[in-house]
Amino acid sequence: MKVESRRTALLGLSLAAGMSGALAQADADLVVLPAPAAAWRTVVGTWGNQAELTGDSVVAPGPNPVSASARVNGSQREAVSLAWKDQWATMLRFESREPLDLRPYLGGTLEFDLDVTELAKGGVRAVVGCGEGCERSVNLIEPARAWAGKGWQRVALAMDCFVREGTDFSKVRLPFALEGAGSGRVSVANVRFTREAKAGLACPDYRTESFTPAPQTESFSLDWWLPLHQQKLQEKNQLIAAGTPPEVVFIGDSITQGWEGQGRAVWRRHFASHALALGFGGDRTENVLWRLQQGEVDGLAPKVVVLMIGTNNSGMRAPESTAAGVKHLLAELRQRLPSTKVLLLAIFPRGEKPDDFLRGVNERVNKLIASYADGRSVHYLDINASLLNPDGTLSTDVMPDLLHPSEKGYEIWRRAMAPTLQRLLAERP
Repeated sequence: MKVESRRTALLGLSLAAGMSGALAQADADLVVLPAPAAAWRTVVGTWGNQAELTGDSVVAPGPNPVSASARVNGSQREAVSLAWKDQWATMLRFESREPLDLRPYLGGTLEFDLDVTELAKGGVRAVVGCGEGCERSVNLIEPARAWAGKGWQRVALAMDCFVREGTDFSKVRLPFALEGAGSGRVSVANVRFTREAKAGLACPDYRTESFTPAPQTESFSLDWWLPLHQQKLQEKNQLIAAGTPPEVVFIGDSITQGWEGQGRAVWRRHFASHALALGFGGDRTENVLWRLQQGEVDGLAPKVVVLMIGTNNSGMRAPESTAAGVKHLLAELRQRLPSTKVLLLAIFPRGEKPDDFLRGVNERVNKLIASYADGRSVHYLDINASLLNPDGTLSTDVMPDLLHPSEKGYEIWRRAMAPTLQRLLAERP
């Protein structure tokens, strides 16, 4: 047996035996694959339906198929494949049976081989756990789609891609995972953490990501996001050419886009004659910043811009990061629309209960962005109480998925916003 293979086998066996010291060999890489099947608890499926890969293959329960299979050589599991179809999010997780200390590897690199069989309608992310309830991911959709059908590709990601200030990597139970979205089939092999920093794929700097302009690159949006941007440019130009430029421009994510969906009846009654909706599903602050810099409001001079953005940042960014993105958006709007007033809305509540984690993140963002109002060019408005029940819960008749408003929700939004919006429209520039 080669020295490297022997070291890998011994490391996997020690983990399987419940040894928390995967760092027992101080100079060794932490090897996830190849390893004995018992070395890791390998889980496949969605957040609601999961199955453990204990043999050569497994299919997770659920309406759409999610399956995993292992390529085995003797006692070693060398590679694992994941196949999924029509999924918002699916996973292939390698979980440690005892907490691992990843701190010695934080200056190093996560490396693995990836074989992309099919990803035309899907996306994939690399995930590293960062403590209890903490996971960080890197979006690989663009290189992974380019690799489809080209065989095994070596991936190297600096551990800096997964590190944030204050994150504790001393007790990690999820050293590595792949997340898939849409539909696809990929295989992973030769997964290891090294102490050595190596050149690899670039990843966004979390400290500046929220205000670094970027188009959206999620699997669900790649087919329509840029075409929608072009459509909105044409819509804007047609309004200008017709001599009917909008007095109000709504800017945001899918909640704003919903004025053209669930809220269309309310929009037609109250806004269609004098407003423009620039909402894109899935957008984060940096995506909106990119759109503004690519001309979506150029040539306009609306009296008011209604801006609400940030709920898509919440699951991945610190509140301070999201607030910084909002501040940069306000600066961009001030530069491009110097005479326009901005009505900055608090991010809407989400989740059923007041203690919902993401709702709490949004509330912390709201406290920060409220200070951006100056009473002249930027005006802050929090209508969230109007959307909630008296006990602070959110009902499905207002937001059926506890995130996006129903027609009733859009009418509540319009009514609660109306006094402030009408006042700003009536004021002189």
